[in-house]
Amino acid sequence: MEFERDTIISYETVAEVTLCQEETLESIVPDACPDILRIVDVCGQATLSGKQAREGAAQVTGMVRAVILYQPEGGGGLRRMEMGLPFTCQAEAPGLTERGTVLASPRLRCAEARVLNPRKVLLRVDLAVDITACQPSERPVCSGVTDCGTENLCQKQYKGEDYLLCAVQEKPFTFSDQVRLQSGSGEAPVLLAARVQPVCTESKLIGSKLIFKGEVELYFLLQEPGGGLSAGHESMPFSQIIEAAGAAEEGECQVDVEVASFRCEQDPADGREVDMELELLAQAQVRCHRPVVLLQDLYSTSNLMEAERENQPLCRLVEQSVRPQAVRELLETGEMVRSVVDARLALGQVRQSREGKELVLTIESWVTVLYLDENELVQCVRRAIPVSCRLDCPERARCSCRCVCPGEVFAAPAAGGVEVRFTVEFHCLTTETAAVPAVTSAKLGEARSAGEGARPSVVLRLPAPGEELWDIAKAHGTTVEQILQANELEEDALPTGRMLLIPSCR
Repeated sequence: MEFERDTIISYETVAEVTLCQEETLESIVPDACPDILRIVDVCGQATLSGKQAREGAAQVTGMVRAVILYQPEGGGGLRRMEMGLPFTCQAEAPGLTERGTVLASPRLRCAEARVLNPRKVLLRVDLAVDITACQPSERPVCSGVTDCGTENLCQKQYKGEDYLLCAVQEKPFTFSDQVRLQSGSGEAPVLLAARVQPVCTESKLIGSKLIFKGEVELYFLLQEPGGGLSAGHESMPFSQIIEAAGAAEEGECQVDVEVASFRCEQDPADGREVDMELELLAQAQVRCHRPVVLLQDLYSTSNLMEAERENQPLCRLVEQSVRPQAVRELLETGEMVRSVVDARLALGQVRQSREGKELVLTIESWVTVLYLDENELVQCVRRAIPVSCRLDCPERARCSCRCVCPGEVFAAPAAGGVEVRFTVEFHCLTTETAAVPAVTSAKLGEARSAGEGARPSVVLRLPAPGEELWDIAKAHGTTVEQILQANELEEDALPTGRMLLIPSCR
């Protein structure tokens, strides 16, 4: 028997997890640096060094570049000490092979340092690494029989659509720029610390080209010649193109840009010029709606038939939304805050819990604020603030959520500490998968009349509750059309409590 066959080509998400881990490192203060009196803050940047898809596991490597800011013995302004701490993490991904693709996003939730002695420190970093493992998939499906008239065949088709991850691509690219510091006149300030955050603001498909644009957000902390501190922020645009074979123009794009390496230094000839060089990695996912036709059932009115079936998983989009949550909190300091120098935010792991029909998404936001106390000394306060979002979600549905913090963190002195305000956006993608029975193969057997004797030309029967017209026609070896005609019915809907005439095909 000849079948019309199709192949559903897509990517299957075999793992989507956030790994949290701590790393520690002891280090000696460089000879050129003075002894440490007190550690004020640790600024850090997590970078992505490499990813690898293995049999059943996804591995990610990276580096934390940390800058320890401290007050030296003997007084004077803040000093900086830079450290590099490598990390490796691995997530279980059943079904992943070397042909798969690993997407990763590391971020530094929190970094702390402790003085072991004036010439030695212990650095501790708290990391969160989002890992998504995607495996190429090819699912053969049967959509119908090529010739339904030869063997008096009747077939039942399912016509719907599948919401697919149709393309997973990535592209490394470099970015460099020069920033002019706008601090006061006279001697140039000292760049104490810098961090970057690339953000994709727009993406679209044109043919097989995925065009995306965004900005690199540069945040830096400066120390003026007189010892005062100031924070700065610059935005620098970028645009790139990725080849996205297999994606349709109506596809929905998600592009995340990660930092692979980062260098930000003052120009030795002109301290007000800051040279920045970045190696970035764009990771793109494209989802689309694909029409699908499945052969759900078939039979012959003249012959018995044996058919093999299997369930085909079809995914549908339930909801795709962005849910901003505004946060306003007081960070208690236990002392008077004269002024705020800098504020930053890092996001942790998204946790999911269910309350009735609602899905509750919660993420920890780590807020760090540098401020001057009443004695004009630089102090640091840090706190983890949980942020929650609720959405209606069917119990069988799956929600994939990623969080971002658009804009800057507002911080100002308040009674008892520092008041902070910021917004966390929950980007939610909710899908639901249903198993649709489908025929994979079939073969004809002997004639229906073989060994049965004379078959009645008509049968009178009452449909069972929940029984469909197709099931009745198949059981009696006739067609839906003949039953409709014999009972003068216009629609494929069974009348309640009415006897049906079931004619026999001859």
